[in-house]
Amino acid sequence: MSALDLSGRTALVTGSAAGVGRGIALSLAEAGAAVAVHYHSSEAEATATAAEATERGAPEATTVQADVTDPDDVDAAFDAVEADLGTVDVLVNNVGDFEPTHWAEQSVADWRRVHETNLVGTMACARRALSGMRANEWGRIVNVGYSSSEKGLVAAKNFPYFAAKAGVLMFTRMLAAETQDDGVTVNAVSPYVVETSDEFPDDAPRGRWATVDDLANVVRFFCAEESEYVSGENVEVDGGWLPEDV
Repeated sequence: MSALDLSGRTALVTGSAAGVGRGIALSLAEAGAAVAVHYHSSEAEATATAAEATERGAPEATTVQADVTDPDDVDAAFDAVEADLGTVDVLVNNVGDFEPTHWAEQSVADWRRVHETNLVGTMACARRALSGMRANEWGRIVNVGYSSSEKGLVAAKNFPYFAAKAGVLMFTRMLAAETQDDGVTVNAVSPYVVETSDEFPDDAPRGRWATVDDLANVVRFFCAEESEYVSGENVEVDGGWLPEDV
């Protein structure tokens, strides 16, 4: 496979002020994409990421604020990106809250927040991006799932997150089928525990946690011209982790 060249393309990565999203945005900048750094409340961090994106090779970079669960906010964010950088060619849906407590201790508001940031936000951003991608007959959508969600493995702790991520993977497969004649691919990358995570289990697969680059490399593969026939797939970036429970 040739080196990824996203010159002339615009990438929007949700939740890219810090963490995994930041790493993916910078990786796409290195491939020559103009980059839109999305944030909800971390404006200063988003500004710093956009500045680094231009240092890494992005011809242009901007920041955009939005609550991805609010369709009006999503529309306004895309309008702003299109005005500054052009049509969004690459969308990475990275936003997704979690709630690492027992399900019975969680409020209904917690359940709704986790469900909406992970699944509703992914849907709202993908839906808004599709018109431009279809018009250009080219697009790449990458959704962030969670390792084991495709297998239906769940636990009482953090249950709404597992359920929402299972929905994200179902949505990925459905949208891949619906866009097969549009020049658009839709895939997912599903980590287990990443170096930027808030909690760490006792044992790390292969003796370490996933790096941000481990995930970014999969996103880059999905974005490549040579990957145009790869759609509806989910790559678990978990070091070969084989859970009996989560």
